[in-house]
Amino acid sequence: MTVTSSENGGAVTFLIEGRIDTTTAPEFEKEIIEKASAYDSVVLDFAKTEYISSAGLRVLLSLYKIMTKKGGLKIVNVSDMIMEVFEVTGFKEIFSLG
Repeated sequence: MTVTSSENGGAVTFLIEGRIDTTTAPEFEKEIIEKASAYDSVVLDFAKTEYISSAGLRVLLSLYKIMTKKGGLKIVNVSDMIMEVFEVTGFKEIFSLG
């Protein structure tokens, strides 16, 4: 998994490439949570995200809790497969998806 970020004022966009699973979730959490806390809003670009496990969903939920106190969190370019995971888990109702 690779995470690249780009800043735009008080917002940051993270492009996540690869799989967010039990092996990569701790690295994903460390990188995203630390950096995201410095911004008012966060966009996660899932255009190149292949898979997300329950460990990855836990990280998203942690980030969501942090960002709702600020400007918010949006997830964009979600594949059909990952969207199905969001639907089954109820995350589709929680997150702003675009």
